Amino acid sequence: MHILAKANLIEAIERLVKEFKVLVPMQYDGVSRFSVWGSHGMQAFNASNTLLPPKDSLFPRTETLYAYQVANQEITGVTVRDQAEHQIIFGIRPCDMQSIHCLDDVFLTKGYADSYYHSKREKLLTVCIGCTKSEPTCFCESMGINPAGHSGADIQMNDLGSGYRVVAQSQSGQEIVEKWKDLLSQGQEEVVAASCTLKVDMNGVPEMLATLFEHSLWQEVSRKCIGCGTCTYLCPTCHCFDMDIQNQGNQGTRFRCWDSCMFSDYSRMAGGHDPRPSKSERLRNRFLHKLQFFSERYGKSLCVGCGRCLIKCPVHVDITLLIDQVRKEAAHV
Repeated sequence: MHILAKANLIEAIERLVKEFKVLVPMQYDGVSRFSVWGSHGMQAFNASNTLLPPKDSLFPRTETLYAYQVANQEITGVTVRDQAEHQIIFGIRPCDMQSIHCLDDVFLTKGYADSYYHSKREKLLTVCIGCTKSEPTCFCESMGINPAGHSGADIQMNDLGSGYRVVAQSQSGQEIVEKWKDLLSQGQEEVVAASCTLKVDMNGVPEMLATLFEHSLWQEVSRKCIGCGTCTYLCPTCHCFDMDIQNQGNQGTRFRCWDSCMFSDYSRMAGGHDPRPSKSERLRNRFLHKLQFFSERYGKSLCVGCGRCLIKCPVHVDITLLIDQVRKEAAHV
């Protein structure tokens, strides 16, 4: 077993910075997120997770797709903005690692690959650190995720107290471990993983939801929702976006930016028709996408049990309570 002493952690990361843009969990101005190594803030490797997910490293909040020039009302040149850089997300937790696999399904499968996402994903390495503690809002185990680690990471690390167990899980991960060769020792220490205290029973839930599309529970659950979209912007798997253009003189850009299915104008069509005009319909769509539709299409839940929406929803709309309610209502259908 390879062990990286915590005293050598900074040196290990500094070696990666020479070749990669390294993102690490940081606390800055009261908000935790993945930031570039060396930026302002305090390292937060001991935190259970960041408030903001790392998905913007692959799917930025705002992303310029291409620039163009206009002359005599005609486009004279187009420049595609697709310059991905080599990145490492260092310290990603298992739930967020699973979220990247969900985004891979969305942007890279079913016959179409989003070139902007694809170029970033090809140049991304992930170093996952297993959880040794869980928050009261964590329920990743119920969503089929192991808090101790994720097999999809290039390197899996586990906190042993004075150091980290280090396991390469891909060829790229092995190349990184080779760079740390003189920093690693050998040992046989036991890995202690967290266990979630919050649990839900997901068995059969997608099938149950299919019978409850017109049920009154959606009006009940949505009554206190204020449609702020906080849940979607903090969610590591939400991927709704809008596209727009910005013109300045004889040049302009087309860009995409995060959007939210919880906003009243998200699904409104050009002619003015909105297939989801009410708050209850929008909330229903969000939860069905997380728990039923994605499972039917890709064979996995779009909720990874990270608990961010439970922490920050201003009116305490709780997806775990909804799952419990679905089981209760489906029993009477």
